[in-house]
Amino acid sequence: MQEFIDFCRGPLFRLTFLVMIFGLIRILILDIWGAVEAYRNAGDKNLAWKSAFIKTIQWLFPVKHVVARRPVYSLISILFHIGLIVVPIFLLAHVQLWKTSVGIAWWTLPYDWANYLTLLTIACSVALLLGRALSKTSRTLSRKQDYLWPILLLLPFATGYICANVTVSPSMYQLVMLTHMLSAEVIFIFLPFTKIAHCVVMPLSQFVMTLAWKFPARIDKKIAATLKKEGQSV
Repeated sequence: MQEFIDFCRGPLFRLTFLVMIFGLIRILILDIWGAVEAYRNAGDKNLAWKSAFIKTIQWLFPVKHVVARRPVYSLISILFHIGLIVVPIFLLAHVQLWKTSVGIAWWTLPYDWANYLTLLTIACSVALLLGRALSKTSRTLSRKQDYLWPILLLLPFATGYICANVTVSPSMYQLVMLTHMLSAEVIFIFLPFTKIAHCVVMPLSQFVMTLAWKFPARIDKKIAATLKKEGQSV
């Protein structure tokens, strides 16, 4: 099993990570290209850049939304996303893996901080999953992937915590570590092809929404032709 673990830690990790990176870059390029084309074809090129920028900042740091609407759910969601990003990037073991693989390293979280943030992320993931399952409104709007993603995102955190803090037999440790790595690599593969990819295009969302209301020149005539209302006054 150790050979398979070494394979997951080395070649498979690099392959799945590259799939994720290039997949997200593709989405980002397509979104930027679509926005540029929309702006070029817009009849009215006067955009509310300042308003879009302010709304983007508000969505990236949604303090106002936490206070105003669904405060408990919003706070749990924010804490979950913080842990989801910070722990994988700044965990000492992960940084050491990067140093071994590509020769680069950076600042890491203190051991206790990493543990507390991991437990907080696990608790928030369970809370979000239960909230979705127990809320009639959320159940109505949810798809299968809305339940599968929190479980899949929970796996690397739970197994990583066990490997770092729980005493188990060597064979059990290998099994848990293998689950930890494979679940993370499955996330790498699926991330660019599911709605989770919104994390990359989120900063552009407000600008895209602003552009969406800027219809191309002469679009009114095309709409009238489609509706067979040419020449009719409103």
